[in-house]
Amino acid sequence: MSESLLAIDLGLRTGLALFDGDGRLIWYRSRNYGSRARLRKAAFSVLNDANGVQVVAIEGGGDIATPWISEIERRGLRLLQINAERWRRDLLLSRHRRPGGDAKKHAISLARKIIAWSDAKRPTSLRHDAAEAICIGLWAARQLGWLRRYPDIVEV
Repeated sequence: MSESLLAIDLGLRTGLALFDGDGRLIWYRSRNYGSRARLRKAAFSVLNDANGVQVVAIEGGGDIATPWISEIERRGLRLLQINAERWRRDLLLSRHRRPGGDAKKHAISLARKIIAWSDAKRPTSLRHDAAEAICIGLWAARQLGWLRRYPDIVEV
């Protein structure tokens, strides 16, 4: 099996996106865990569902990230932990990175382009957490050297 990357936008509503070793999106989803206790338990099952993943990129920190980091380390997986500003700087134009809904709206637009570029299943709707996980995954694939450059769909 080739390398794979799981990208996670952490929160009670968590975005997930799985990429192959060529930097192409395989699947994406959004999960609402509803409570911190359920979120803490999710790390084990999500990583099991992403069977064979070697790298996990997470956006977020603090107590929400702790159970994820523990499970990633327990499994001996490579971890990339970033904040939103880091990937947005590389993938979104400066005028699209303004705080609030503007950046999220442009992340959704870029995620739809990544979905099409990857020939992944088109969404009926796309929540911002799943869209941001997709963007995080593309960013991480580039950082890992899986993509020599960003595809032309990235405007920066």
